[in-house]
Amino acid sequence: MGKPTGFMDYERCEARSIEPKERIKNYNEFHVFLSKENQQKQAARCMDCGVPFCQSGATIAGMTSGCPLHNLVPEWNDLVYSGNWQQAYNRLHKTNNFPEFTSRVCPALCEKACTCGHWGDAVSVRDNEHGVIETAYEKGYAAPHVPKVRTGKKVAIIGSGPSGLAAADQLNQRGHEVTVYERDDRVGGLLMYGIPNMKLEKHIIDRKIDVMKAEGVNFVTDCNVGKDIKAAELLKQYDRVILCCGAKKPRDIKAEGRDAEGIYFAVDYLSRTTKSLLDSNLSDQNYISAKGKNVVIIGGGDTGNDCVGTAIRQGAKSVTQLEMMPCPPVERAENNPWPEWPKVLKTDYGQEEAIACFGQDPRIYQTTVKEFHKDKNGKLNGITIVSLESKKDEKTGRMSMVEVAGSEKKLPAELVLIAAGFLGTEDYIAKAFGVELNERTNVKTETGSYATSVKNVFAAGDMHRGQSLVVWAIREGREVAHEVDESLMGYSYLSIQ
Repeated sequence: MGKPTGFMDYERCEARSIEPKERIKNYNEFHVFLSKENQQKQAARCMDCGVPFCQSGATIAGMTSGCPLHNLVPEWNDLVYSGNWQQAYNRLHKTNNFPEFTSRVCPALCEKACTCGHWGDAVSVRDNEHGVIETAYEKGYAAPHVPKVRTGKKVAIIGSGPSGLAAADQLNQRGHEVTVYERDDRVGGLLMYGIPNMKLEKHIIDRKIDVMKAEGVNFVTDCNVGKDIKAAELLKQYDRVILCCGAKKPRDIKAEGRDAEGIYFAVDYLSRTTKSLLDSNLSDQNYISAKGKNVVIIGGGDTGNDCVGTAIRQGAKSVTQLEMMPCPPVERAENNPWPEWPKVLKTDYGQEEAIACFGQDPRIYQTTVKEFHKDKNGKLNGITIVSLESKKDEKTGRMSMVEVAGSEKKLPAELVLIAAGFLGTEDYIAKAFGVELNERTNVKTETGSYATSVKNVFAAGDMHRGQSLVVWAIREGREVAHEVDESLMGYSYLSIQ
């Protein structure tokens, strides 16, 4: 441990955010990171505690505490503090294939479980991780590493999101010939078109993909497996196939007037905006515009927040975000102790921007849409919302949110974005390969395994576990790579932690 008193000597200091009214003028990332010297001081705050929950990835009370990738946080924090950036990168990259992604979009489960954070302010782990990976690119530590030996085995990976990329990276380094198929025109999956530029600029993805190409990974874009190429053909060409197609079937809202023009799924809204931005800087107009409109977003998670930030950048007249659940407490409740994930109020960048632009938090809690209204031309012009309360079902004994009689209220709305989560994998790819689905419509496998019901076909990521975080997708990609490698070679030395 480099500085035993670091957590007492230095206050937590994070990357500075550009002011909301300034950053909404563009779609760029808006964090200004610390100098290397100051980042080293932040790394000195790591206590090297006896039980580092930050890297545990344990499930406590049904929630993940610490990093599912089991990143060696105390080790590389100490290396950063001492200025040994190359070894810090080596230790970080040992467990995490894509710190350039996680240091930008991960909700930092490591920090929420930080022992230092139990008593004061957590170590700025995510910013330290960002410093490590960006220094690695700057100094050449993250340059391509081409495998010296090839096995002659061929693996196809369907989907280029974080799980597919992680599996590809691992299996390629093992020496297998890996080809990744992507139905969109750009590689990245959720990272490319599901996450706005403000959180992850796309040249960051391209930079890593260029490294993977140089290392020998093959990428095929604009190829919708199951439609453009048959599953049977891939099973003939490759020794193993891994399905990493995500869980992109959006949950709908069933209410009167749902057929009104002006109601879209959030995933379509965000992806079309990002594609237009990348293709033409929005000049092609091939996106859903919120300009001059009263926008209502149904759903309060990360996707809903991304819709808030995007709508504001497009020039929305107003933005309202509907949350079914009650407003969380500002501080941990007694029944939510550390190191559990803190179920507390989080005001993210989109909500910060709405407060700055419109003078109030856009979120309305314990409410949902009861009816969509449309004009004579079928275009959306308003909604009726209704308040909800928690009540116990007399038959099942379960608590559920039910309408409060007489609480209806009308809101103006010309654009509604549904960000109510996802229901599982899209059916056509599962049918193309003939794999079984479970009751949650995810691909079915044995517990602890990634092998599907079809010989030589595996599944990982959201398609396997359901909608989740990027870190979980990367972990699943690493684990499926280990299992596939073992099935090909009879053993595997690929790391899964």
